[in-house]
Amino acid sequence: MVFIFGGAYQGKLDYAKNNYSLETVFDCRAGAPTPEMSAEVICGLEAFVKDCSGRGIEAADWFRERKEEWRDKVLIMQDMSQGIVPMDKEERAAREMNGRLMIYLAGEADEVVRVFCGIGERIK
Repeated sequence: MVFIFGGAYQGKLDYAKNNYSLETVFDCRAGAPTPEMSAEVICGLEAFVKDCSGRGIEAADWFRERKEEWRDKVLIMQDMSQGIVPMDKEERAAREMNGRLMIYLAGEADEVVRVFCGIGERIK
């Protein structure tokens, strides 16, 4: 699995499309946040995390239970660890869950890439 992360609007999906042979993309931000595992790329995982947080489901546990389904995917998510911590309790909880999922996915990934200004830096 390839795990790509970075800030908002940094070109993560374009980076993936330009550097890997990919044809199908599922975007969790497009209205149906639960990842469709038939796609080669699953992006917008932060929307999935926010949905999980609102429903009381731990996103990292959801991925642990389905490990074989995403082992050959490119997973893309926004790094929310930078910036101002939200005052809203629910927003903080979703942000913390986002971090836990990032830690899990980075640990499981064969390759981890941070994208900043459209430039990918392989960190694993």
